Formats: sequence, C-alpha cells, structure tokens
Amino acid sequence: MKTMIRLTMTLLVALGVSGANAAGGGYPLERFPVEKLTDQAALQNGAKLFVNYCLGCHGASSMRYNRLRDIGLSEEQIKGNLLFTGEKVGSQMMIAMRASEAKEWFGAAPPDLSVIARARSSGEGSGGDWLYTYLRAYYRDASREIGWNNALFENVGMPNPFWEIQGSRGASIEEVRAVKDEKSGKLAGYERHTVSFDAEGVRSDATARLEGSSHHASRKIVLGKPQDGTLEGARFDAEMADLVAFLAYVSDPTARERTRLGVWVLLFLAIFTAFAWWLNREYWKDIK
Repeated sequence: MKTMIRLTMTLLVALGVSGANAAGGGYPLERFPVEKLTDQAALQNGAKLFVNYCLGCHGASSMRYNRLRDIGLSEEQIKGNLLFTGEKVGSQMMIAMRASEAKEWFGAAPPDLSVIARARSSGEGSGGDWLYTYLRAYYRDASREIGWNNALFENVGMPNPFWEIQGSRGASIEEVRAVKDEKSGKLAGYERHTVSFDAEGVRSDATARLEGSSHHASRKIVLGKPQDGTLEGARFDAEMADLVAFLAYVSDPTARERTRLGVWVLLFLAIFTAFAWWLNREYWKDIK
C-alpha cells in the first residue's frame, strides 16, 4: 500500500504539478478504443512496445514479468521476447538507471508508469483517453532543447519516443486575445496571434487585428500531418492504442477478472432474489 501511495505521489509531482500550463492547455481528448482492453493480441503487442520503447527510462515496478502470463504469454515467450538484460521472470519491470543519475541527466527522474492510466483519469475522460491523445500529439519544436513539444502536455520534458514510426510534423497554435488601450486600460479590440511550426520545427509568428467586438479570448492547436514515418497514420494509431491498453492493464491487472466474476455475481443475485421472492410468497400464503 505504501509503495502504491509513493508511486501515485511521484506521478502527481512529475506529471501534474511540474508546470501549471503543462496539464493540457485545453487540447481535447480523443477517445481510446476500449475494445483493446479485452483483446489479448493487442495487450501482448502493447507489452512488446512498452519493453522496446518505454522501459529504457520508465519502469512499472508494481508489475512482475510473470504476471504477463495473464495476457496469454508463456514463460518461454516472456524470456525470449521481453527479457534482455538478465532479469528473471519473477522480477519487477524496473529500469537499471538510478534516480540520481536520471535527475542529473534529465532534470527529473522519469516517472514510474505502474498507475499512470489511473492517475491521469479525470472528469474530461479516462486515463486511457489521456494517454492515447498524449502519445499521438507530439510535434516538432526546434526552439526547445529536446526538439519536440506536445499539444496536450505543453513543454513536456520527454521527447517523442515514436518519431521514427510516426514521422515528424508541425503544428499551428492560434490564440485570440484582448487588446487594451494603453492610456485608459479599457478593451480596444481583439487580435489573432498565430505561431506555426513546420515539419522541421522552425517557428514563425504572425499577428492580425480582428474587426468587430463579437470575439472572445480563445486558444486552439492544430497538428499537421506526420511525414516520413515508417507506419501510416491508422497503423500508428492502432499501435498506440495497443500500448495504452497494456498500460491500463498494468494499472489494474485484475480488472478483467473482476469483470468476469461480476457477471456471475449478478447472475447469482438475480437467481437468489427470484428464489427468495418465491419462498416469501409460499411462507406468507400459509399464514394468511
């Protein structure tokens, strides 16, 4: 229990509190295809993607490799395809990098992802929705040291780990803002400020005054089409959905079993209720 609390607090600090404008900036969440959660092939592919792309920096210390048998992987498959650095099948899914080294290299230790799908759940959508949107919302931004930015998590500290398969793309950030008179301080109108990034991340700015008074302050990010990726758009989205399904499984490994058990519990209660009603009727029939 203490480990789970510590992991949750780490996620909140590293992913939420690290920057007020890093929480989403109003970018809309896209719905995660929940059918992936019960697709064993998708979960297995997600495990492969997690080990190949994420486990170098992000651990999932609440999960052990042998629990992957729950998604249909044999011990031989786990050893042959998911264990590369001498871990045992019963080992936790942890990284070799020390937290002190990570902090020195990256400024902050990459968070453990054991409960990320639960920690990112909110009134706007599920944790799966957030992760599915986040992983597909990267764009090039050469003005930053890491060369990348994210429409959902602005100024994120992690570069795009999937740039080779997704490709590179630009973005356009359009902001309508109020203009005040310098002397009186009263509203003098509105202007539209547009920041554009091309596929190489080169930035350009443009500002135009808006006519009329029917405007209101707003902000919108439009992502460009990925270029030069090894996977076409729909296939990349499917891969990210598989990865998110696996992260959701890691966050709550017993969810599917509880769902299956819940069906039988409800069926039992229905039969018991019918039997109790019949017994009650027979009992009171004799008394009356």
